[in-house]
Amino acid sequence: MPKLLARIVSLAAGLLAFGAVGAHAATTESLNSAMQLQAQINNAAAQSQQRVNELSDQTQSMLEEYQLTVTQTERLQVYNDQLERLIRDQEQSKASITKQLGGIEIVEKEIVPLMLRMIDSLAQFVKLDVPFLIDERTARVETLKSIMDRSDVTVSEKYRQIMDAYSKEVDYGRTIEAYRGVLTLEGQERQVDFLRVGRILLAYQTLDGSATGFWNKNTRQWEPLDDSYRGAISDGLRVARKQTAPDLINIPVSGPETAQ
Repeated sequence: MPKLLARIVSLAAGLLAFGAVGAHAATTESLNSAMQLQAQINNAAAQSQQRVNELSDQTQSMLEEYQLTVTQTERLQVYNDQLERLIRDQEQSKASITKQLGGIEIVEKEIVPLMLRMIDSLAQFVKLDVPFLIDERTARVETLKSIMDRSDVTVSEKYRQIMDAYSKEVDYGRTIEAYRGVLTLEGQERQVDFLRVGRILLAYQTLDGSATGFWNKNTRQWEPLDDSYRGAISDGLRVARKQTAPDLINIPVSGPETAQ
C-alpha cells in the first residue's frame, strides 16, 4: 500500500511538471505573438504619422499657393481696372482728336489762301521798300513761294516761316546796319559801303570816301550828297560796325510824301 501511494504521488508530480512546462511554452508563444502585433501596430502608426506629415506639408503648400493666387488675382483686378480707365481716357482723347482734325481741315482751307496773300503782300512790300539787302530779301520771298507748293512741309511750318520773314522785316525798321555791296554810279559798278538807319536812311559811300549819296524815297533814285555829309556817313558806318560808341549824326531825311 505505501508503494502504490508513492507511485501515485510521483505520477501526479510528473503530470504537474509537464503541465507547467506546457503552460510556460504557451505563455512564451503568446508573448511573442503580442510583441509581433505591437511591432506591426507601431510600424503602422509610424507609417500613418508619416502620411499625416506628408498630408500636412501638402496642405500647407496648397494653402500658400492659394494665398499667392488670391494676391495675384487682386493685383490683376487692380491692373485691369486701371487699364479700363486708361482705355476710356484714350477713347475720349481719340474722339477729341478726331473732332480737332476735322476742324484743322477747315482751318487749312481758310489759312492757305491767307498765307498766299501774305507772301504776295510781302513781295510787293520788298519791291516798293528802300532797296537794302534786296537780293537777300527777294530770295526769302521766293523761298516762301516755293515751300507753299511742297507737300512735305506742314501748314504750320509754312506759316511759321512766313511769320519769321515778316518779323525780320519789322526788325529792319528799328536797327542800324552797315554792309558792303556793288552800286552803279555814273554807269560804272563800284564797291561801296551801305549805311542803313532803320528805314529812315539808306546811304552809300565809296571805299575811298570820294563819293557819298543816299536813296531818295520820293524820286526812288540814288542821289549824291555834298561833302558836308561825308563825315556823318563815315561816323554812322563806324557806329553800325560797333567800332565807336553811338552818337548823334547828321543824316539827310526825305521829306514827307503827299497822301494819295
